[in-house]
Amino acid sequence: MPIILCGAFYYSDWNGSKRGQVYKFLRSQGFVSSYDTAHQYSDSEEDAHKWVSHRNHRGNICGVDFIWLLNPDKCRKPLKTSWNEAVFGIIKYLLLQVASLPENAFALLKADSSDDRITYSSFCQALCQLGMVHPDRVNSEEMEDLWSEVDHDGNGAVDYKEFQRCIWSPKCYNQEEEDDTEIDAAEGSIITFEPNDETFGFTVKEAVLFPPEVEKGMWPENYSLSDHAPLTVVFSPVRMPCSPRTPQHP
Repeated sequence: MPIILCGAFYYSDWNGSKRGQVYKFLRSQGFVSSYDTAHQYSDSEEDAHKWVSHRNHRGNICGVDFIWLLNPDKCRKPLKTSWNEAVFGIIKYLLLQVASLPENAFALLKADSSDDRITYSSFCQALCQLGMVHPDRVNSEEMEDLWSEVDHDGNGAVDYKEFQRCIWSPKCYNQEEEDDTEIDAAEGSIITFEPNDETFGFTVKEAVLFPPEVEKGMWPENYSLSDHAPLTVVFSPVRMPCSPRTPQHP
């Protein structure tokens, strides 16, 4: 079954810069920008400036509004891996607001630890100070999961090298999870498809922004209806093969 996401909800906003964590997370899960698909634009920095959809309160124009499409033939990165990447990206962003150098960020995370390493308690304390710990953000179970990624060797502490590799320049995600198995996050079950299976999906027939000037990367000065340019997309149903999966045993 194809999935379409758009707009902002009470807990989620599917819009944002192409350099942002929301965009990267959705792309890692197989979603595509319907407008970029219709116009054959890529994720590259060059294509990111070919259209705009918003003029912010500072007068800057940017392309941040998307209608996302996920077809059932798309392979996706394991949800847990992608979620960890997104959260570590947010942690780094918040650290940069208070510590521009990696040495200072490391010092903030290790707090007053007598050893020159980050402990689990200092890690939790720092994330609380950064506003990451909240029932609607990172809970205690997720905190432990993040810690297991950071403490890669499992010795109960994180040295500067691990900090660099996992938080400042993330390269530590569990490669064993990078397989072709799709996990149903709600049920924890493993979904497999036969190579010849077919399903229904959508193709992007048309995608337009209004007013038309924004499609050329310009914001018309006489446009006062909204600070966002409405995006309209027409989808067309199509048969497509399911993405083949290799059966795995938990």
